[in-house]
Amino acid sequence: MQRIRLRYTKRGRLRFTSHRDFQRAFERALRRAEVPMAYSAGFTPHPKVSYANAAPTGTGSEAEYLEIQLTARRDPAPLRELLNASLPDGLDVTDAVEAHTSGLADRLQASVWEIRLDGVGTETAERAVAAFLAAEEVQVERRTKNGMRAFDTRAAVARLETVRSESDRPDGNACAILRLVVRHLTPAVRPDDVLSGLRATADLAPPVPAAVTRLAQGLLDEESGTVTDPLAPDRDAATAAPSTAAGLSAAKVPSGASPAVSGEGTA
Repeated sequence: MQRIRLRYTKRGRLRFTSHRDFQRAFERALRRAEVPMAYSAGFTPHPKVSYANAAPTGTGSEAEYLEIQLTARRDPAPLRELLNASLPDGLDVTDAVEAHTSGLADRLQASVWEIRLDGVGTETAERAVAAFLAAEEVQVERRTKNGMRAFDTRAAVARLETVRSESDRPDGNACAILRLVVRHLTPAVRPDDVLSGLRATADLAPPVPAAVTRLAQGLLDEESGTVTDPLAPDRDAATAAPSTAAGLSAAKVPSGASPAVSGEGTA
């Protein structure tokens, strides 16, 4: 059984697809690409696909992750190309590695988000960010299936800053851009919750809905507020494995001796 981990995107209009819609599109791509999938047992077998921390509907993403289990070995790079040829535009597999470690979901500790605020000037956004970060707690409410729920958004925010001025827009209209790093806590704090927090602390109310894109997710460096690639440990393990095997083989042959040839030196 081989496990392959994939990084994929949700771009353009496909940011508005639900997670269930993506599942159907991806499973259809697996069939078209003739990927030798492993299936669950039972009356209604399903391909063994593990989805990790999907982005909310309506947000774009450059860093979604999943893992598939195969019954026959495949090279990750050609597999990625086959899947991209079968997926709709906007759903693109950008990376594929063989799993050599456990716990991919455990390495998704935080996300980096870009939030575009059309109609909001940079100075206004900076004042709102400063007010939010200065608060010890920022309570917001969100409607859930069990009714309204209040929770603190400030504790989940590891980093929040403005990264570009409105003068960068070709049409000259105001557009503040925020860079947000959010810890994956329970309950989950989403970018729209942080926007609600900015409204609560600084009365920041963009005239049009914000455009939100996840740029990365992975292990969080608390000191720097940066997020590292969650697939890096698998790449490192794959690189180390051949070297380790070669070292073990060399250790079995005494110095100055030649390896035994089958059929020689036997009684």
